[in-house]
This record gives sequence, structure tokens and C-alpha cells, in this order.
Amino acid sequence: MKFSGYTKAVLVVVSFALLVIQVYPLVWVFISSFKVPTDFSGDNPLSLPSQFTFGNYYSVWNKGNLGTYFSNSLIVAATTIVLVILFSAMAAFVIEKMSFKWSQSVLFLFLCGIMIPIQVVLIPLFILYNKIGIINTLTSLILPQVGFALPISIYLFVSFYKYISNEIMEAAVMDGCGVYQVFWRMIFPLSRNTIVTVVVMNLIFVWNEFIFANTFIHDLKSRTIPVGLMDYIGQYGLTDWGATFAAISITTIPTMVVYFIFNKSVISGMTAGATKG
Repeated sequence: MKFSGYTKAVLVVVSFALLVIQVYPLVWVFISSFKVPTDFSGDNPLSLPSQFTFGNYYSVWNKGNLGTYFSNSLIVAATTIVLVILFSAMAAFVIEKMSFKWSQSVLFLFLCGIMIPIQVVLIPLFILYNKIGIINTLTSLILPQVGFALPISIYLFVSFYKYISNEIMEAAVMDGCGVYQVFWRMIFPLSRNTIVTVVVMNLIFVWNEFIFANTFIHDLKSRTIPVGLMDYIGQYGLTDWGATFAAISITTIPTMVVYFIFNKSVISGMTAGATKG
């Protein structure tokens, strides 16, 4: 499709404006993390720091519990993503490649999970977790997040598996491979871009998850980062803004690093799901 010079100019201006809208808040948070307390009491919250200081980062890391919150979030995110990858890849393989009678009905039931709002399950899960004694444990965060991540993850894997030729699998079976060998040695390695897409997509969701953590975790030692950031809100709503922005900056870095490293694979995985399956 060819565009006129005027249309291209408009598209460039609009794209640049959208880029500024997306990036500026992040830049502002990083800049604000270097401000001294007196900078936040001024009339202009968007001003540059009167003097750059790393004191906010030192305070957050050494005096707060950010290290504990960071490790808890890391455990929850890593465990959740590993389980989601295993369960969704295997479930999608069975649904798409095993071709049993009710396979599409099973896929439909999984996809119905996308329509369930998180708020609906909070009270039933709280009662259940309280009975089996896993309140205030990281397990209470991992289980529901795996469940809510499965529908869209299974859909992405099913979309990709549709365009893997059955002849490849048949040739492997003729050579003596069983079902498990076909999956682990052939299908799963071919799904690299889809795996990366599922990892990045769920990492952002799990890393920033607040509702489950705020409902099921009350113990300070089991808190994750989103709930832990509330530590910086003091009595009568007084907030240590410098420490808060420093904590947000530290906790934002892992998801940004992962996305920037794997963004091409994410786009390839999403494209494979949209066009090839």
C-alpha cells in the first residue's frame, strides 16, 4: 500500500506523539527517583531534580524490605511461568494433534476461562485456602495465576500447532518415536517463539499482580512487590515519594530487560498465532 507524502507526515507525527505518551511517564518515574524530598514539596511536580541523589535507592534497598519482596515476586513469577508453559504446551498438543472426539469442546471450555473476572473467585479461593492452610504462602499466589494464564496460553500454542505438519509427526512415529518423544524432541523445540511470547506476556501480568497478593498475603515475609510498595505510604496518606519512585524503578527493570531481549521473538510468536495459526 502506497501513502502520499502528506499521509506519511501525519502518520509520523501521530506515531511520535504516541511514543512520547507511552515513554514519558516511565522516564518521569526514573527522573523522580533521583529527587530529594524538598523537590516534591514544590509547585511543579514535573520539574527536574534540584540535585541528583542515589539516597532513595540506598534507603529502599537497605532499610526497606524490597529485597524480600523482590525474591518473593521472582519465585512466584518463575514457578508460575514454568507451570504455565508445561501445562499449556502439553494441553494444546493433546487438543490439536491427538484429535479426539471432544477436542474442540475441551478447547472451548479452556477459552471460557478468559471471560471469568478475577474478582469473582477471590472469596471462594480465600475460604478454600484458609481451610487447607495455604493462606500467607506463595502457593496461594501461584495456583490462581497459573489457572488464569492457561486459557490464552493454550490458545497461542493451539494456533501454532495447527501449522505443524502431521506428516512430520507420522515420520517420527514410523522411526520408532512414542507420543512423549514426538512432543519433547520435535513439537516443543519448534515452539520457541510461542514459548517466549507466553513467557513475556505472563511475566508482565504475574510480576504486577496485586489483587491476589493483597487478598491472600498478610505476612510481611510473604509479600510481593506490588503489595510491598504500600509500605511507602505512611500515616494519614503521607508518602515517601523518592523511595516510592526508586522502588518502582528497581522493580520495573526485570520486565523491561526481558521484553527488550525477546521482543522480536514475541512479535514472531504473536504473528505466528495470528497468521499461521
